[in-house]
Amino acid sequence: MKAYNIGIATVSTLKTTINRPRLFNFPNPPTSSSPLLPSFKVKRFFSIFSVKKSPAPLGFYATGVRTMVEESALSVKVKENIDLTEKEEQIFKRLIQVVEHYNLGTQLRVAGGWVRDKLLGKECYDIDIALDNMYGREFCEKVNDDLSASGEETQGVGVIQCNPDQSKHLETARMRLFDVWIDFVNLRAEDYSENSRIPTMKFGTAKQDADRRDLTINSLFYNINTRSVEDFTKRGIADLKSGKIVTPLPPKQTFLDDPLRVLRAIRFGARFGFILDEELKKAAADEDVRVAIADKISRERIGHEIDLMMSGDQPVKAMTYIADLKLFSAVFSLPSDFEPSIPDGCDRLCVACLDSAWELLNLIGRSSFSDDQRRLCLYAALFLPFRETIYKDTKAKKIPVVNYIFRNSLKLKASDAEIVISLHTVIKKFVTLIPLLVSKEDIPVLEVDWKRDTIEVPIASKLRILTGLLLREIKEFWRVALLLSMQLYPVDIVSCTSFSNEDFELDKRNGLFKAVENAVRTLGLEKIWETKPLVNGKEIMNILQIKSGGPVVREWQQKLLEWQLAHPSGTAEECLDWMKQAQSKRARTE
Repeated sequence: MKAYNIGIATVSTLKTTINRPRLFNFPNPPTSSSPLLPSFKVKRFFSIFSVKKSPAPLGFYATGVRTMVEESALSVKVKENIDLTEKEEQIFKRLIQVVEHYNLGTQLRVAGGWVRDKLLGKECYDIDIALDNMYGREFCEKVNDDLSASGEETQGVGVIQCNPDQSKHLETARMRLFDVWIDFVNLRAEDYSENSRIPTMKFGTAKQDADRRDLTINSLFYNINTRSVEDFTKRGIADLKSGKIVTPLPPKQTFLDDPLRVLRAIRFGARFGFILDEELKKAAADEDVRVAIADKISRERIGHEIDLMMSGDQPVKAMTYIADLKLFSAVFSLPSDFEPSIPDGCDRLCVACLDSAWELLNLIGRSSFSDDQRRLCLYAALFLPFRETIYKDTKAKKIPVVNYIFRNSLKLKASDAEIVISLHTVIKKFVTLIPLLVSKEDIPVLEVDWKRDTIEVPIASKLRILTGLLLREIKEFWRVALLLSMQLYPVDIVSCTSFSNEDFELDKRNGLFKAVENAVRTLGLEKIWETKPLVNGKEIMNILQIKSGGPVVREWQQKLLEWQLAHPSGTAEECLDWMKQAQSKRARTE
């Protein structure tokens, strides 16, 4: 174990790699020929920009320095042969029957992910069959002819047209056999133009088809005719066994031809815990490749790949790869003008916030959150350092930059952007309530900056009002907001200038999360957003003796909601009586 004094920070490391050291001077820095990417044996890390002189917990790093353990070669258990399920045997037998009955002379090969997953002992239901001498649509027609001749029901054939923006470079035919959807496509070779990721397609050999695929582990075939695995790159099985992510052809040209392959390499590396090949990493970090990612890939495809990473089991590893390969700004592009400025190294701070939230999410229990809650929780954590950053649209309206990332950089759903922005807004409010909710003493509830005027009620009732209003604002995402607020309480890890080890103890933050969660449930607020108002707008207008709604009605709706939150057992009659008394008192004072 060594410790290096870096500027005003002391970082303890097992092995230290210097990466873009722009913010600090390094007295006697260690040299390293280690890989760019950190090993993920290190449980967690946080990123900070400035730390007062005190030993940092293992796993923390300052910008430009990361704690890492040397990535070691893997040994992956790979099956010698592919074991077919009864359903797969049935499908493949029928396809061979079609080939033989019509003397097609076709070699049928299952391609890509199915072969990889079966060799890894995983089940896969995504069967893509490559044909060496005919188009997929033509073969599907022969299958239907065979079904018809046997007195069986023919199946509809769907043709997926070439769509390069969706990574469909060639027509694909799809049909259902024995209740399984199967894609059929011909083997192909590709030629790329200089400024496009859209290739010129032509019939190819199995070797050409294997070479044009993104990774060697995805280039394997299972020949249905010979019932054997084919490895035309001569290293697909070896790379699978050693857990390596490698391109069949030289990586830089592979990535320049189709820059989307960079993101796919990162996704598969993270998904399987495999090591990125050194030459692949150098190519992925190349400036020409970064430019190609920005210029040649549609933002929809970038967003799709990122969404798969964030929804997978290794989102931190995937985003760390993106940061380490200096691809963060190319993937999560920002508008040309925004404020405040973003400090250098913010990509690592983003990943650190993601890592912190991911660790806490796992400790709390991922299964206690829905898929969408988990996904958007991680996006909100990743973009936490951008929560105060805004830009102006064409009408000079101030918009959170997070909205730009979702809507423009990733082309994800508008609702995703809205929820993440709402989470960023709500967590600041949550932080003000946490000490009140977990206190074992009666602490007077002072006015919070986000809700200065509430109706006059006892202190305990006021806390229920504030908490209830907060939960009604974020609804079923309140536990996500609470989890994220642990990033800012008791210490804001995004902008802290000093810390102690205790500030970041995961168990303590988990305990705090559960304490607040229990307090919310004790207050009976768990699904408060589903509670309907006791008094409707028409009844309010009758009491006020007005004929139309407006600001006055909305004001009273808010006050009556607060009354309802303060009196969970109150009736509609009691609520109306309180309104009449409050209105009468207000009229007298005016």
